[in-house]
Amino acid sequence: MPDSFHDRHLLVRAARGEAVERPPVWAMRQAGRWDPEFRAVRAGMYFYEFSENVEASARASLCPRRFGVDAIILFYDITTLPVSMGLPFELKAGAGPVPDRPVRTAADLDRLTAEPHPDTYAHIRALLKRVKDELKGDLPVIAFAGAPFTVATYCIGTGKDVDATRRFAAEHPAVWNGLLEKLSVATVGFLRTLIADGADVYQLFDSWAGMLAPDEYERWAQEHHARVFAGAAGGPRVLFAKECPHLDRMCATGADVVSLGSVHDLAAARRAHPHLVFQGNVDEEILRGGTPEQVRDAVRACLRAGGGTRHIVNLNHGVDKDTPVANFEAYVGAAKGG
Repeated sequence: MPDSFHDRHLLVRAARGEAVERPPVWAMRQAGRWDPEFRAVRAGMYFYEFSENVEASARASLCPRRFGVDAIILFYDITTLPVSMGLPFELKAGAGPVPDRPVRTAADLDRLTAEPHPDTYAHIRALLKRVKDELKGDLPVIAFAGAPFTVATYCIGTGKDVDATRRFAAEHPAVWNGLLEKLSVATVGFLRTLIADGADVYQLFDSWAGMLAPDEYERWAQEHHARVFAGAAGGPRVLFAKECPHLDRMCATGADVVSLGSVHDLAAARRAHPHLVFQGNVDEEILRGGTPEQVRDAVRACLRAGGGTRHIVNLNHGVDKDTPVANFEAYVGAAKGG
């Protein structure tokens, strides 16, 4: 018998590449606006107020438990880390996270600390403890961080406008590379703290890196993924880069689990990289716009491609805000054999 809660978690065993009774299932943004219980917990609170309220964010994180998911991912934002480094953000409708003062100069960069004290994100540590206490070992807890490239784009105020990011990097190379460097160091420290606090798994989100050319991806994304994974070990490490065409580079970062998008062939990825675990890749558009039976069919196809081992069922991206609850129920149920 396993000698700890950690050892018996289905998702943790699957992420380690162990033989499992079935592939585990969870979903990015499984705690989100699509769920009426989540909306009731948030009750109109401003985003950062909500995410910094430990009791509310813990209840929100735990909402998907009632659907039978195999892991709970904590509810907070990737901008938590740059905020702790000294860069306040505001979440604006239609624009996403917007920095109070975008990093533009060496002086702006100097104001950010690469080694923020864990007290500066004490609410995340308290959230982790609160969720683990509530779960009592029944499910593993997933922590996460934004990868340096994506977080850097928010820090300079360009976000998913990759052409604007390229212009900034060309015009201010020292600031750009210095920002990536500071974020890499800070991300390692943040994740190491959460691992020490009991996070079972972590996922590194590089939402916009899939839009980069191969040489850009190697310098601005892959290099920093590898640094984070090498520096923050101690549990399974998952890499997510939205619909990223650079799969071979994703697989060469030291990640234990690579999350696939709809552009990827799961069965082919497994054949090409048999030493890795893959996550995904049910299309979130089917959950948003399909019928429950279409969702079940998509999940069953994903399970066939996944082969029953070294596979974690997830989506190609996060659950859309307009997803019907019945479709999420069908998604989880089908993954568990229903």
